[in-house]
Amino acid sequence: MNPLPIDAVLPALREALSLHHEAVLEAPPGAGKTTRVPLALLDEPWLAGQRILMLEPRRLAARAAAERLAAELGEAVGETVGYRIRLDSRVGPRTRIEVVTEGILTRRLQDDPALEGVGLVIFDEFHERSLDADLALALTLNGRALLRDTPLKVLPMSATLEGERLAALLDDAPVVRSEGRMFPVEIRWGRPYQPGERIEPRVLATVLQALDEESGSLLVFLPGQAEIRRLHEQLSEALAGRADVLLCPLHGELELAAQRAAIEPAPAGMRKVVLATNIAETSLTIDGVRVVIDAGLARVPRFDPGSGMTRLDTQRISRASATQRAGRAGRLEPGVCYRLWSQAQHEQLAAHDSPEILAADLAGLALQLARWGVTPAELAWLDAPPAAAYAQARDLLARLGALNANGSLSAHGQAMAGLPAHPRIAHLLLRGQTLGLGALACDVAALLGERDILRGPDAGADLHSRLVLLSGAERAGRGAQRSAAQGGVQRARQLARQYRGLLPKAAQERVGDPDDPRWLGALLAFAYPDRVARQRRPGGGEYRLANGRAALFAEPDALIKHEWLVIADLGSRQGQREERIYLAVELDPVLFDGVLAEQVTVRDELEWDEREGALRAERQRRVGELVLERQALPGLDEAARGRALVALVRRKGLELLPWTPELRQWQARVALLRRLDLAEKDASDWPDVSDAALLAGLEDWLAPYLGRVSRLSHFAALDLPGILAALLPWPLPPRLDELAPVAVAVPSGSRIRLDYAEEPPVLAVRLQELFGLAETPRIAGGRLGVKLHLLSPARRPVQVTQDLASFWANTYAEVKKDLKGRYPKHYWPDDPLVAEPTARAKPRK
Repeated sequence: MNPLPIDAVLPALREALSLHHEAVLEAPPGAGKTTRVPLALLDEPWLAGQRILMLEPRRLAARAAAERLAAELGEAVGETVGYRIRLDSRVGPRTRIEVVTEGILTRRLQDDPALEGVGLVIFDEFHERSLDADLALALTLNGRALLRDTPLKVLPMSATLEGERLAALLDDAPVVRSEGRMFPVEIRWGRPYQPGERIEPRVLATVLQALDEESGSLLVFLPGQAEIRRLHEQLSEALAGRADVLLCPLHGELELAAQRAAIEPAPAGMRKVVLATNIAETSLTIDGVRVVIDAGLARVPRFDPGSGMTRLDTQRISRASATQRAGRAGRLEPGVCYRLWSQAQHEQLAAHDSPEILAADLAGLALQLARWGVTPAELAWLDAPPAAAYAQARDLLARLGALNANGSLSAHGQAMAGLPAHPRIAHLLLRGQTLGLGALACDVAALLGERDILRGPDAGADLHSRLVLLSGAERAGRGAQRSAAQGGVQRARQLARQYRGLLPKAAQERVGDPDDPRWLGALLAFAYPDRVARQRRPGGGEYRLANGRAALFAEPDALIKHEWLVIADLGSRQGQREERIYLAVELDPVLFDGVLAEQVTVRDELEWDEREGALRAERQRRVGELVLERQALPGLDEAARGRALVALVRRKGLELLPWTPELRQWQARVALLRRLDLAEKDASDWPDVSDAALLAGLEDWLAPYLGRVSRLSHFAALDLPGILAALLPWPLPPRLDELAPVAVAVPSGSRIRLDYAEEPPVLAVRLQELFGLAETPRIAGGRLGVKLHLLSPARRPVQVTQDLASFWANTYAEVKKDLKGRYPKHYWPDDPLVAEPTARAKPRK
């Protein structure tokens, strides 16, 4: 074996795992951890002939790692070393090292929580913090604690990892660090990105520059497949005369042969330009690369619990990712990294990538936890699933019939959890099989489980065209489109075959016309009940979804002739209000009286007709937020009327009621006394009369007085002062006037209103009316002094103070000079404490 940097720390790693059940290995890219560690631990005494499971975050990386490990042993894959990934596995009876993707481990744990026969689980590239890796680690630790008699050892490995934090989660596991070996990489900075600037022209120019300036193969990091496809076309034209340059796209959806071509060394006398997503960031070794061109962007899925939809956001990578990418240039010899952003911008990047669990659709995780029989709080996490996203995931599972009324997993949910698919797709498969539409359901599920197989400006959004392409009845038209679709079609066919082998064989009920195209809409509605959509106006491209969101076709599409759709794929760019429809199918609303009846709810609604300003009572058949049918109800149930009126006030706000300035002052007075009480003790006799509290308690204090309200104008006739006064039990009303009076008497004899809109309350009074008053007036039993706005004779503020005594002693003399000059006919005594107060220009003689 060729020596690798990781070899130096293997003795320490063996010792750590011999003394502990957990260890953490930190090693930079190129150290050789993926290739060396499983083989180095295979014959350890504590393993006792058991198997090693090594998790990789991507299928391509898992297969490549297994091939490299087998090559180190001089064997074929499937002997000592094998792999299991979606749609492919090579494992034999002698296999002791299994390289698997994370979802495979999760399903294996569900079938065998103790992982019998497994002595070590390695989590490779754990710093990527994929959702499946976090879930698999949590279930592994829980299953080990509950069910294992013999130790199961756990080893997370990573290039850049928060090792101490992970070690704390793993019972203070020892951290073994390898310094690695990386040749120097020269960083060449670009100019700052401009808002809205397209990246392809800059990347194209940099690739051509690097080909002229540097030797060796190039690895170009781009955010996604669309950019790879466009840049591939542009480079093919620009390098048409360069027979020594081989262009190789690299992403997870390529056929195996194309992936191998990107990873393997360039043929003799040639150089490769590998156009890759972040799949090439850490997990793969690409031979011959000494130049990296980094666009600094990644496409990341972001889940919105409010809409229940995931959208892909293009965002800046972290500094840690930038370091990983640059390191690819220095694995074999000194290299160069062109960063297409400035050094100043680099300092503004986030330090690390955000864990996927904090921004992902948690429906699959929620289903697996329900099958495991735990809540998130019962497991150990580096970052716990966010409560809002987890609650939304549970709500979806309930809509799909995966949960019983008590929240436990139903029989249907058990069957869903046993399928290697998102819960939406699993539900589609099972319901389709029940109806005798299993073959169609498997094809549809396969199409939805892969990236759209028919992309391009002329593809349209209709899912029917993808089914035709999948069946082989029609080929994609143009060469580029055909090439892009070919790999996806083959994977979809393979996935559909896998689903057919997993589904139960017998259908419980069969539809009479299984070849009717309308069943495609039904199947899609099983998976996406929240994305059933209805056209806003006939022939228009705008639709409203059952979840209340809006969606539209960005370009004219044949589907707009249909009033009802089910949308499988939609999304929006940051800042856009409406989602764009990318993949959909028409829906026959008659199905809501048949196989989709489970999605229909019937509600008696009392709603306000905004145009008429009156209550409208009707029975509605609804699909989510979409109304299928309305039927007028002649009688108004009083309880329902009250609920409708309360809902109206809650929606429109308290301003719907006849408030006056005096009532707002009453509200502020009560609130002040409540706050003073709560500041001194834990309770108060004064009720909470804030707007928030009043809105929350409308049913208690307002609903009993709404019996005669039937039109919007009737709210103005409510006796709101009397209604609110009823909130104060005796003896609070007189106590209110005593402790928080509406007005206070001043030395001139005037009674001046207090303004409770501020705290402390404001007493705005002419300065001359306070002559003879030594201290600031106080309220609330002496607990609070008022804020004095001292006014000129023209009632303009000349001073604001809460300390009248200090004003007389320190400030009055200066204020007097100013006022005496401006108001010479008024009375300005030298000693205000002995002067006669007056509301006139001068005191009466």
